[in-house]
Amino acid sequence: MNKKIRLTKQFEFEMAHTLTGYDGSCREIHGHSYKLFVTVAGCPDQNPDNPKFGMTLDFGILKRVVNEHIIDRYDHSLVIRATEHNHTLIDVLRGDFSKVQVVDYQPTCENMVMRFAESIMKELPEGVELIMVRLCETATSYAEWWACDN
Repeated sequence: MNKKIRLTKQFEFEMAHTLTGYDGSCREIHGHSYKLFVTVAGCPDQNPDNPKFGMTLDFGILKRVVNEHIIDRYDHSLVIRATEHNHTLIDVLRGDFSKVQVVDYQPTCENMVMRFAESIMKELPEGVELIMVRLCETATSYAEWWACDN
């Protein structure tokens, strides 16, 4: 009898962003020490001959997926929304810095957690589903994406 098990892995990265047109202090370029929690679920392998016997997903695979599609891209980067107003600024920044991420959305915690969930889902092996992604922007503030809500 296979029972589903949930696994969660935590990641940390540093990132700066600006909220274009925002009416508060977050319109300025500023940074956060992010914590990202990724929860997946699946049935542990039941084949006693498989070296991954008893595993729902090798944590190393989850680490590779998240590092490749999120951490390596966003760690120590500046995320800015592509707008007509930002075009010159983006060109100047890209002239001096290699990790300027230009996105087509306002880089709020809410929008980023949704994009992160979409990226992770595409890369999970068959039989493993993404359950939850939590992105902590500060020690007391976070946004969550839950599969059951989407």
